[in-house]
Amino acid sequence: MPKDYSRTLRIADQIQRELADLLQHEIKDPRVGQITLTGVEVTRDYSHAKVFYTTLGSKEENFLVEKGLEHAKGFLRSNLSHRMKLRIVPQLHFIYDESVERGVRLSKLIDEAIAQEQTSHQADSDSEKS
Repeated sequence: MPKDYSRTLRIADQIQRELADLLQHEIKDPRVGQITLTGVEVTRDYSHAKVFYTTLGSKEENFLVEKGLEHAKGFLRSNLSHRMKLRIVPQLHFIYDESVERGVRLSKLIDEAIAQEQTSHQADSDSEKS
């Protein structure tokens, strides 16, 4: 059982590497130019793979990226079958990964809270001096 699990992880990692290379070097669609693959999850039977990605674009640009990935899905799967020696090449399901965006938002909130705290602390020490 654990051996099977590690094989699934290895296959997911290889799919992520191969897809990243294909997206960077083979896909000419400008909609999918600036994306980062953040992870791949493969089902135990290798029939499906969730491919998580993120972009630095707006919501409208993310929509275009999604359409571009859907359009390229067949090409990408076909090329994966040539690059990887698998009996079953998984169906690809592209999912926008919001965790990076959420992380940036949380980081910004933390920075703002720290700045407010420092400003408040500075004001307190200034009023104590006078």
